[in-house]
Amino acid sequence: MTRTEKLLTELVALPSVNPAFLPPRHPNAGEKRVADFLASVAAQAGLEVEFQRVRPGRSNLMVRLRPRGKARQTVLLAPHLDTVNAGDSQFVPRRKHGRLCGRGACDAKGSVAAMFAALCELAESKSCPQETEVVFAGLVDEEHAQAGSRALVQSRFKADLAIVGEPTRLQVVTAHKGILWLEVGTRGKAAHGAMPQFGKSAIREMARIVETLETDYAARLRKCRHPLLGAATVNVGTVCGGTQPNIVPDRCAITVDRRTLPGETDAGVRREIGAFLSSKGLNAKISSITLAPARPLETNPKLPLVRQFLQSIGQPRPRGVDFFCDAALLSAGKIPAVVFGPGDIVQAHTADEWISLTSLERGKNLLLRFLNSLP
Repeated sequence: MTRTEKLLTELVALPSVNPAFLPPRHPNAGEKRVADFLASVAAQAGLEVEFQRVRPGRSNLMVRLRPRGKARQTVLLAPHLDTVNAGDSQFVPRRKHGRLCGRGACDAKGSVAAMFAALCELAESKSCPQETEVVFAGLVDEEHAQAGSRALVQSRFKADLAIVGEPTRLQVVTAHKGILWLEVGTRGKAAHGAMPQFGKSAIREMARIVETLETDYAARLRKCRHPLLGAATVNVGTVCGGTQPNIVPDRCAITVDRRTLPGETDAGVRREIGAFLSSKGLNAKISSITLAPARPLETNPKLPLVRQFLQSIGQPRPRGVDFFCDAALLSAGKIPAVVFGPGDIVQAHTADEWISLTSLERGKNLLLRFLNSLP
């Protein structure tokens, strides 16, 4: 068993479910167990360790490898420590067919293990960078409201490049979509279900809106494409309306997931959807329910460290992904950010989450190669 596999096995066995997905004081909630474990490993490797408080009982783990000489640049390795929820059996790591299975193995403890193992090996080697500080930031709350990356930015932390750990199949990603969640509401007029002609159904009006959003509006979005991300998308995720069968419903609400492209703003998208519905003779109240701004990422691949990272792993062109992550928040805080890690996002959040152990070890080696190439 390699050092990276052993580390990942130990991480999967330590539940770190985001507290937003569990009842209060649930034993599997929170990132503290994982952060404390990694802090202990880091201290044994002679690395500097500190905790950055984000919320009560939840702190970002900051591990530093200082250069031998004066630091002229900083590279940040930034995976997240939290996972989504799972059944108890998924917190028992299992190795089968060249894979490690368990909650978080892919998203994103595989990245945690690869980045942390690379940092420890770099610290132990004689080729430690002379002028580059390398910082590992184990971030909390990525799966819910990204409080960890937001706190890091608010602390005025500076770096010349952030490599955000997510399963990208070991591809360097310089662009990802943003998220805007909206609530769309319709109002009608209540009446007795036996005499619906005296009422106005809010559900019927909403049905027309849902159909319009997922056909005509979706078709309009497909006409504008980003070179790395393709088209923006829209999805109606929930519907809630009416009170009982014998009452004409006077209220209905849906929630909408709109994935945004670089250049779009939340306010602009809300206006766009409102105007589009109005043009179809449909009226609704539209409001944002996104927990906090979650804008798209677009990092210039020609930046020196980004270009060096691409060249180091032998990738001629950057990639884009549909999912949102901490990279956009770090980028908004003036830290150039890319996304990179072992595993495939298709396996994330699944009932039998897994990561290829070959991908895991190769990810560690690619990161180490890049870090060793720094001055």
